Amino acid sequence: MGSVVGSAVYQAGHRVEDVEIERLDLACDAVQPEPGRFVWIGLYEPDEEVLHKVQRRFGLHDLAVEDAHNAHQRPKLETYGDSIFVVLRTVQLVDGHVRFGETHIFAGRGYVVTVRHGSSASYAGVRGRCERTPRMLALGEIFVVYSVMDFIVDNYFPVLHALEAEIDALEDRVFKQRSTRADIERIYELRHELMTIRRAIHPLGEVCTRMMRFDTPLIEERVQPYFRDVQDHVLRVVEQVDSLRELLTSALEANLLFASLQQNDVMRRFAGWAAILAVPTAVAGIYGMNFEEMPELKQPWGYPVVLLGILSVCGGLYWRFRRLGWL
Repeated sequence: MGSVVGSAVYQAGHRVEDVEIERLDLACDAVQPEPGRFVWIGLYEPDEEVLHKVQRRFGLHDLAVEDAHNAHQRPKLETYGDSIFVVLRTVQLVDGHVRFGETHIFAGRGYVVTVRHGSSASYAGVRGRCERTPRMLALGEIFVVYSVMDFIVDNYFPVLHALEAEIDALEDRVFKQRSTRADIERIYELRHELMTIRRAIHPLGEVCTRMMRFDTPLIEERVQPYFRDVQDHVLRVVEQVDSLRELLTSALEANLLFASLQQNDVMRRFAGWAAILAVPTAVAGIYGMNFEEMPELKQPWGYPVVLLGILSVCGGLYWRFRRLGWL
C-alpha cells in the first residue's frame, strides 16, 4: 500500500524481516511471546482502511486512531493502558516559508507505529541510524519513540538557522534605511511564523517531562536521560525562537523610529522654508495695499532697498536654519 513506507520486525536490536500490513496477524503472532521483539511500522497519511487494520492487530484506542486520521492536534502524550500515544508537530522550510506537519506515535509492548501528515522529512534515516546501533535498538520500543522525537526536534534547528540568516539581512536593511514595504510585511510574517513554531514546540517540553515519570508505560529508568536530552533541545529551540522574535521586534521599532525621524526632518525643512518665504510674502502684502501716502513710494532707492532688505533677512534665516540642521 502506498501509505506504508516501512514495516519490519526487530529482535534484540536487529532487523529480522520485513512484513506487509496484510501479514501483520501472522508476523506479529511471534512478537508477543518473545521479549525484545517488536514490529516498527511507518505510515504516511494512511486511509481509514490501513489504520483500522493496524488498530485491530494492536488494539489501538479509538480516540487515538481518530486523532491520527484527522490530524490537526497539539503536541501531547496520552496513555491508554500499557500503551502510549504521542502527537508531535514537524516543521520544514518550503520556498522560504515555514510549513508544518504532524507525526503520531503509537507504542506498546511489541509494536511502534508512526503516522506522518503534511510537511515532514522521511523517517528512513531514523530507521537506518537505529539499525546501525543495535545495542541501543535493543532497548526496545521506547528507543524508537525517542529516536523519532529527537529527529523531529533536531529538524527545527536548520529551519531556525535559515530564518535567522533572513532576519539578519532584514535587520541590516532596516538599520541602513534601505527597507521597503515588502521588508516590513515580511517582518510581520516572520513574527507570525516564529510564534507558530513556538506553539508547536513548547508543549513538547511537557511531553518529555511526562516521559521521564516512573508511571508512564514503557519508560524505564535507563532511557530517561535520553528524553532529558530531547527536553534540553526543546528548551534551546524555544530560546532561539524568543531571541529571533526579539530581533524582529527591535527591527520594527528601529524602522518606526527612522520613519519618525525622517518625518520630523521633512517637517523641519517645510517649517524652515515657510519661515523664509514668510518674509517676502509679508513685505509684498504690505506694499500691495492700495494706499497713496506711503513714504517709500516717493524714494528713488526705495525699491532696491526693500529688495535688499528682503534678501538680507531671508539669507540670515537660511544661514541660521542651516546651522540648526533644518535645511
